[in-house]
Amino acid sequence: VQLVESGGGLVQPGGSLRLSCAASGFTFGRYAMSWYRQAPEKERELVAVISSAGGTTNYADSVKGRFTISRDNAKNTVYLQMNYLKPEDTAVYYCYAQFRVQSFWGQGTQVTVSS
Repeated sequence: VQLVESGGGLVQPGGSLRLSCAASGFTFGRYAMSWYRQAPEKERELVAVISSAGGTTNYADSVKGRFTISRDNAKNTVYLQMNYLKPEDTAVYYCYAQFRVQSFWGQGTQVTVSS
C-alpha cells in the first residue's frame, strides 16, 4: 500500500498550490479520502474529506471557500486545490485513506506560505 503526496512547495501569500496523492495497493474507489495537515508544535488537523464516489465533501472552517478536494478514481488520485493561501496554512500536508477499520497515511508534503 502506498499513498504518495506531491505538489507542495514555497508560495507567496495569496498564491495557489495543487496537491496530489497517488494511491496504490488497495481498492481506491472504496475508500473515503482526506487531507490533514500538521504545523510545527501543533496537532494534526483535518483539512478536507471526500467520500468514496466523490459526491460528498467537507472542509475545516479555516479553509472553506479557499480549498477544494477532488478525486479521480480512474487514476487512483485525490487532489487538494489550495487558493488564496495564507501564512497560517504552512504545514506538512498528509493524505489519508479510510474504509471501515482500514486506514493508511501518506508520508506528507511540505507547504510553506511566506513572502
